[in-house]
Amino acid sequence: MYRLVDPQGQPHPVLDEAYDSMEAAWEAACGWWEEQRGGPVGIGLEVSTGCGDWRTLRHPGC
Repeated sequence: MYRLVDPQGQPHPVLDEAYDSMEAAWEAACGWWEEQRGGPVGIGLEVSTGCGDWRTLRHPGC
């Protein structure tokens, strides 16, 4: 499972849900971001590990 995080690395306040794929999560992030601001995407992406922790795949603003 994947989730989106805000610039502080916390679950995103609007897009806080579980996504089945990295592509689905990033598509949701980019669509929302373009509607709000445009420019570099200030949303990060994390993946759930086998032990239930979250690992950062993309830092906000990259």
